[in-house]
Amino acid sequence: MATSATTLSSLSFFSSSLFLSSPSSKLSTSLSFSFKPSSNPSLSISSQLSTLPILSFTGQKIGETYLDLKSAPPETARAVVHRAIITDLQNKRRGTASTLTRGEVRGGGKKPYPQKKTGRARRGSTRTPLRPGGGVIFGPKPRDWSVKINKKEKRLAISTALSSAAENTIVVEDFGDKFEKPKTKEFIEALKRWGLDPKQKSMFLMMEVPETVNKSSRNIGTLRMLTPRTLNLFDILNCDNLVLTPDTVDYLNGRYGEDYEGDTEDDNEEYEEKEEQSGEDENGDAAQ
Repeated sequence: MATSATTLSSLSFFSSSLFLSSPSSKLSTSLSFSFKPSSNPSLSISSQLSTLPILSFTGQKIGETYLDLKSAPPETARAVVHRAIITDLQNKRRGTASTLTRGEVRGGGKKPYPQKKTGRARRGSTRTPLRPGGGVIFGPKPRDWSVKINKKEKRLAISTALSSAAENTIVVEDFGDKFEKPKTKEFIEALKRWGLDPKQKSMFLMMEVPETVNKSSRNIGTLRMLTPRTLNLFDILNCDNLVLTPDTVDYLNGRYGEDYEGDTEDDNEEYEEKEEQSGEDENGDAAQ
């Protein structure tokens, strides 16, 4: 079994080592990779991170846990994550921008002035693109910007990004029942007890977000509160600190770990939603 070590500095989208110009950046010693022999060449490797501390609501260390995720090899990690995030951002484009050509702009049927004897340039229409109020040359038209990406590839990109965040990840016990009523001031105090700077970007990943926790944190502009169903690659790379709960750690190990077997209900629902959306688009095109 071959073992190597890697380093990831910041989890920030712009300073993450996954996006550095040098593809030979090293990961931290807290990350060990183990290659499993198989008949087919593997495109991913299993990484077991060092233990993560579990903090109580008061900020005391009450235990330890670890993440066991499937990650891309260091030489291809940057390319996998880059492709996945470009796909996510491009699929968000609505593609509804539209302009009118000179044949679609109203007016312009009458010749503005005679062809000759005026001393001016010849004008056949007031809606030419060369005049104000005329059509647009090569302007945008409604189009589909979506790009396809394999589910396994996207899952590998997310797990690789989560692995790169190990250095800035902490685990906090479930604190959903700690807030009797929404209070932003108390949530900021809790962040400081956990060693987090409220001015830095932090992302909380919880299985369920109670209403009191959601209302207590929604006025903090640097904080993102997500669930596994809303987890996305951009928020992982764009945050400085990642906060998990013990239940979330178990979910991530099962969802993005080496022992993951086949599609889950979330994958099937997501696939059905995409199929319905593509069917509606095809029906709309046929109607037009």
